[in-house]
Amino acid sequence: MKTRIGVLGPEGTYSEKAALIWSEGMPTASLAYYEDFDDVLRAVEEGELDYGIVPLENSLEGAVTVVNDLLLRMSVVIVGEVNVPVRHCLVGRGEGEIRVILSHPQALAQCRQFIREHYPGAETRTTGSTSHAARLAQEFGEMAAIADAGAAERYGLRILARDVQDVRENVTRFIVTGRQSPPPSGRDKTSLIIHLDQDRPGALYAILKEFAERNINLTRIESRPSRLRLGDYYFYIDLEGHQDNSKVRDALEGIRAKAGMVKVLGSYPATAEKDKKIKDKRIGR
Repeated sequence: MKTRIGVLGPEGTYSEKAALIWSEGMPTASLAYYEDFDDVLRAVEEGELDYGIVPLENSLEGAVTVVNDLLLRMSVVIVGEVNVPVRHCLVGRGEGEIRVILSHPQALAQCRQFIREHYPGAETRTTGSTSHAARLAQEFGEMAAIADAGAAERYGLRILARDVQDVRENVTRFIVTGRQSPPPSGRDKTSLIIHLDQDRPGALYAILKEFAERNINLTRIESRPSRLRLGDYYFYIDLEGHQDNSKVRDALEGIRAKAGMVKVLGSYPATAEKDKKIKDKRIGR
């Protein structure tokens, strides 16, 4: 029986690359391509997919806000993570002056300085994915796309410039979503969303204190507007440890007594730095 994994399409996206890394050694894995992140996560939620892989944060541009917002309202569970080095290229037919540069909004933001310095007069247009931009760039010589080198090969384009991201060390963290958390691996992360409900002095400190008192390390904390009222936020927190661990379990119990809402997004194996280096080498970086 095949293991169906959903990613943002068309073929050639960084999401596809993340899926290929994560599913290495899974001979039954097959990829399905979707138009947006909402479709990927909804397919997981409804049982159409076994897993869905979407970007959560980037080392240059921070959180992928649409994915964070989707995690709040959907019932999928984070079951894994993949860190993918991102090396953007400017790709196109290479015929004449480039007047339009296409890409996903995150990719355009990560290459803002390059575009300003080298193509100040070019119009930038957003697309659903970097590979979609590459596919569109096939059509007109005056168009170019910011995409992965593999997308250029896939769609018969020339690489006009390499490493066009504003900072060379550019990494996107992808999450693997499913419907059931895996058991503890011994080196895990847990992801949460917390809503304080009432804004009062020391409210966030009281939450963070539950982790500090138990020596639980937080690897990420971000806020997103709740859209309920101005100045009201959800807090997205990643911490070291599995929710079945006694320290983490006790901290969650303490937080639930103080917060208006606590949603556990999942506990899952953390990507080890040594594993990341192996994966970087395998994908030719």
